[in-house]
Amino acid sequence: MRLQTKLSLLILSLILPIILVFSFYFHSLISNSLTSQLGDRVLSIAETVATIPEVRQAFSAKKPSEIIQPIAEKVRKQTGADFVVVGNSEKIRYSHPLPERIGQNMVGKDNDEALKGKYVISQEKGSLGPSLRGIVPIYSQHGKILGIVAVGFSLKNIEDITTNYRNKIILISVGVILVGIIGSLLIARGMKRAILGLEPEEITHLYQENKAILESVKEGIVAVNLDGTITMVNQKAINMLRVSNEKVVLGENILDISPYSPFLEIIENGKAVFDREFYINDESFIANYLPIKDDKGSIIGWVSSFRSKSELYRLTQELSQVKQYSEALRAQTHEYSNKLYMISGLIQLQSYQEAVEFIAREFDIHQNLLNFIRQEIPDVMIGGLLIGKFNQANELKIHLDIDRESSFKEIPETIERDSLTTILGNLIDNAMDAVMKPGAKEKKVKIYFSDFGKDLLLEVEDSGIGIASEFQDKIFERGFSTKKVKNHGVGLFLVQNIIKKLNGYISYTPNPEGGSIFTIIIPKS
Repeated sequence: MRLQTKLSLLILSLILPIILVFSFYFHSLISNSLTSQLGDRVLSIAETVATIPEVRQAFSAKKPSEIIQPIAEKVRKQTGADFVVVGNSEKIRYSHPLPERIGQNMVGKDNDEALKGKYVISQEKGSLGPSLRGIVPIYSQHGKILGIVAVGFSLKNIEDITTNYRNKIILISVGVILVGIIGSLLIARGMKRAILGLEPEEITHLYQENKAILESVKEGIVAVNLDGTITMVNQKAINMLRVSNEKVVLGENILDISPYSPFLEIIENGKAVFDREFYINDESFIANYLPIKDDKGSIIGWVSSFRSKSELYRLTQELSQVKQYSEALRAQTHEYSNKLYMISGLIQLQSYQEAVEFIAREFDIHQNLLNFIRQEIPDVMIGGLLIGKFNQANELKIHLDIDRESSFKEIPETIERDSLTTILGNLIDNAMDAVMKPGAKEKKVKIYFSDFGKDLLLEVEDSGIGIASEFQDKIFERGFSTKKVKNHGVGLFLVQNIIKKLNGYISYTPNPEGGSIFTIIIPKS
């Protein structure tokens, strides 16, 4: 198969699945969003009708329907709802789009929930067919439930709107696919022209070595032949190897320059290796090793790209802190949105005293936490992490308790704050994961700090299911995890390595009341 054809098919094979996935995703998103918005809308309309004074007063009239029916129909026409039905506490209709049904019983099990004082959004089959409806109670001035208001949209009308959006998405997707086909053909033709009309077999030998090197140009790069003799080295690698210039290393065996290099072992195995750790002058590096092949597929040499592990770790920590900050903001936004809805509901119910008390109580909780952290944990990075985890725990309904006897004021400047936040963040995340598992006694995590004496002490305790005795000796091994998920089993391994570099100690103790206790001791000097 020609290169031009391969490129066209490859591009199309990438474009088509992406377009299909996004088409289904946007259709689902629009459908769910429409249903959610209409649900909020019908509930809002129902709440408005329930607060109209004329509607409330009509319940004491001899013929309530004569007063309520015109009001309900006016609201229905103005809002575009399919029905606005008002009924008394016996579920007898006082209004209906079909006047002959006034005086009959309202249909639907969700009416009973509203009569209990609940605000209901549901999909239920009523007298006009299946509909999305919101039902709210009508209260008297003395707080007694007089009846209910049901406002709804027909599910058929909602489906018609969704179908219209789906057809538009299909048309857009077809258009994008056509553009993708034309684009793939143009790209393939341009690629063919850019390589002077050559086929891959004609340029493989010239390209393989450059490709392997260019994959890691921002790192130290060393190329060797099958004997381990260095054939190429870049300036970054020269700096890492701590030699004056390339002439010192070119033509030398790799083991003479780096005695602990695994190059010869990898050459013997003949397989590419990624993220392999090795040491040069007591400094740790992370390296990738790729083979250089000729046009027949035979290995003619190897190229290694490597970077300082401390640099990679610093970048990882920066990304981790950004992620933690993002998660904290998301959790706090979600939490306060719910509380604002609650305050709004209390105000609408004219429960002003309860609203004031709720606001004061929430303010006291967060203000006490902030005051404690400012006073006892003045480091902004650690304090910010704790506030973020507190908000995240609140969202997950986990009780995160910071022992008020804690104090973390005297942290030596020699101890990196990034290291402490990594240790603390991993342990808190593990503790919260533990209490969320089935079988956990309660959702509770407790943290204690101390800077008393010559050591820093950190203790994280959870009330989860604990760690089985057969796994307790393996929890600090790289790649070990009780979670059946990829990319796990690194947290505790990373924590232990950081603590070792700080000449500290970490221990695990089963919690007598159920769960786990992790204790960390780090010398101040």
